[in-house]
Amino acid sequence: MKKLKKIPKFKSEKQEVEFWSKHNSTEYIDYSKGKRVLFPNLKPSVKTISIRLPESLIEHLKVLANKRDVPYQSLLKTYLMERVEKELQSTK
Repeated sequence: MKKLKKIPKFKSEKQEVEFWSKHNSTEYIDYSKGKRVLFPNLKPSVKTISIRLPESLIEHLKVLANKRDVPYQSLLKTYLMERVEKELQSTK
């Protein structure tokens, strides 16, 4: 097992970013000792967008969402995510 280098102390985030952009972290960290952790309260970054949809599509979404007792915007996000994941899987 190779000896790991000591991670230097950084005076700023900028200095740390510069350091890691030029150094291989495997020389400083033993990733084989890493453990999987969960962050149940971590919220993903979101960005608000505007999208124009036909009124009939929105009404259909509202009907489907009402049957599931969820907001129609949430249902739309779920449908969109499912389709994007499906498309990404088919390109592998």
